[in-house]
Amino acid sequence: MNLTTAMPSQKKINSWITIGSFDGVHIGHQALIKELVAQAHKSNSQSVVITFWPHPATFFQRAPLAWALTTPEERQALLLSLGVDQVVTLDFNQSLADLTAERFLQRLDENFDITGLLVGPNFALGKDRLGTVERLAEISREMFIELRILEPFATNQGMVSSSKIRADLGNHDVKAAAEKLGRPYRLTGKVVHGEHRGTGLGVPTANLEAMPARLIPANGVYVTRALVNNKTYASVTNIGVRPTFENPLPAPRVEPHILDMKDQLYQQELSLEFIEYLRPEIKFASAEELVAQIQKDIARTREICPTDCVNG
Repeated sequence: MNLTTAMPSQKKINSWITIGSFDGVHIGHQALIKELVAQAHKSNSQSVVITFWPHPATFFQRAPLAWALTTPEERQALLLSLGVDQVVTLDFNQSLADLTAERFLQRLDENFDITGLLVGPNFALGKDRLGTVERLAEISREMFIELRILEPFATNQGMVSSSKIRADLGNHDVKAAAEKLGRPYRLTGKVVHGEHRGTGLGVPTANLEAMPARLIPANGVYVTRALVNNKTYASVTNIGVRPTFENPLPAPRVEPHILDMKDQLYQQELSLEFIEYLRPEIKFASAEELVAQIQKDIARTREICPTDCVNG
């Protein structure tokens, strides 16, 4: 996927568009995208999602770098799986941030011939977020664009938002995050060498490379589903700094122990889906106590994830 600093140049096709960060592509986003695709089909137009990287909040330093629920590639794949015809990821930089809502839509229209624009009620666009829904209504009339405002999405537990999912993950509540996402929270990265402490203890781990832009769930031990080489395995994942040993890690590391896995996975891509939180990371009095607890974690994982986690 290409990140572009300018609007893409292409043959103009009538388009229904929506604009936003869509971080995580949660069930609220999914409802909006479903409506976008439906409106596009009704008017014989293509459906287009305009999104950004990095997240504007990160660009303006209102949020840390390690904040994203999805990478641009993951987000694009999720959006396309919902039936969208095209996903355009714009490089969010100062030039883009300085565009007014009117100029931004004009530039989009030059490329996509906008038939309709679908947004949520609290949407705002353009420099200083002055392109409110009220202002967009004025611009849309001037540009002969149909503007539709979708009602906010909520469940019995309240509004769904990327911010609430981040809070869930920060509080170990991966089940609540999964409910809002419509799927388990997933991290994907290459397996890299560590200090091989797990191998020495009889519980080898497949350490994931650092993911500086991704939000990592809070430190602790989790039941996870590992996906590698088109196979799925139950796994126990520790996120943390390994306090039991001398010289704890300077930053948390994601270390899954994959049950019933004998293969070497170094430099292979591994995905982890977070199923349930087991316990906090603990400093044990000895390595033996740590191994005994890991065996309990493994037994509990087999209870929670007996067969539905596994197709290996």
